[in-house]
Amino acid sequence: MTQVLDLKPIDADTEEKLSGAIAERDRIREVVAKAVEDGLTNIWFVGAGGSLICSYPAHYVLQQHASVPTFQLQSDELNCSIPKLMGKGSLVVLASYTGKTKETVEAAKTASGTGATVIAGAKEGSPLAEAVSIAFSGKSDLFELLVALAVLEATGADLPWDEIETGLAALPAAVKAAVEEADADLASIAEDFKDDPVTYVLGSGPSYGWAYGMAMCFLQEMQWKHAAGFNSGEFFQGAFEVIDNDSAVILWLGEDASRPMGERAQAFLKTYAARARTIDVAALELPGVPASVRPIVSPLVVGALANRLAQRYEHTRNHSLENRHYMFKVDY
Repeated sequence: MTQVLDLKPIDADTEEKLSGAIAERDRIREVVAKAVEDGLTNIWFVGAGGSLICSYPAHYVLQQHASVPTFQLQSDELNCSIPKLMGKGSLVVLASYTGKTKETVEAAKTASGTGATVIAGAKEGSPLAEAVSIAFSGKSDLFELLVALAVLEATGADLPWDEIETGLAALPAAVKAAVEEADADLASIAEDFKDDPVTYVLGSGPSYGWAYGMAMCFLQEMQWKHAAGFNSGEFFQGAFEVIDNDSAVILWLGEDASRPMGERAQAFLKTYAARARTIDVAALELPGVPASVRPIVSPLVVGALANRLAQRYEHTRNHSLENRHYMFKVDY
């Protein structure tokens, strides 16, 4: 008899994880301030899979406001070809949920060899934590966003800092509340799309990370379902030609400056894709988070919603998120 998987409760430790990351903020500020004082020339976010995906919010806010260039790089891309600009004056930020991702551990060593300041979000005592100068244990996406905010603060960026402080204090409870508020819609999406042969996921700006991540990590890796993630703008460069009223399409709609790209996709989907579903962060309350801060934190909300949607798929399809064909089981 097939075991029926219970629905996981909404993560009871959501607030604890986010609060733990925020508690490291002063230490992050100290490390970043020292890097700026020593002559910061550029910033690199390095990771693989979910950890690379988690860097999108930080990378995006720095692209908008930073006075130094910022880059994203897949871990093994760094190992295969060291960028000429990486070296003394560079701040390299890595992350790994397990702290054991082999290419990311190697990337930390590669980056350190250039003379860069190398820090990471990783479990204490893990190989990645041991491979860098300074390790933090906070949740990857928030840890990296806090690094980005520390850079902007240390370099004198003109942002509403008092409101950012208020928003960060409210964030842990606000994210949990957003997941609770959206949960019925997420359950409906998983039920509607559970048997579709392919699912398309769209997102723009910092929310693109979880279009890619929902498709690759949650649906392909953890549910063994065919899926594809697209930037909402790139969707119109070809992918939309295969969409019709039978297509399963999920659109993440954030509150950042790229929102018009998502709204363009939403308008198309309303006309030509009757089954498409939009998850709009702007429709969620996020109690205590000032309006000026919502564009900065909305991609973190998207990440939390993606995680809950994955749990809904797990329950609806009775397919554990822990099942793997190859990952962690064979040499690759």
